[in-house]
Amino acid sequence: MRPMLFISRKLCENGRMKNSPLIYYRTKEEIAAYRKKPVKLKMQWLEAQMEFFYKAMPQKAKKIREKIEKGLLGK
Repeated sequence: MRPMLFISRKLCENGRMKNSPLIYYRTKEEIAAYRKKPVKLKMQWLEAQMEFFYKAMPQKAKKIREKIEKGLLGK
């Protein structure tokens, strides 16, 4: 089973989200339970997350990422 992430952002007075970083909350028990999971399961979860983030990534960010992977950024 994949671990849940709790995301919290403070709201401005008008109810809109602030442009602040996301905060992930985990209890010590949740962390301990996750550490007991098999490495293969944790790697599968990580791979699924990376796939999701790549699909959600703007095209400009994908081009920058590809340049970094090829060692072409800054050249």
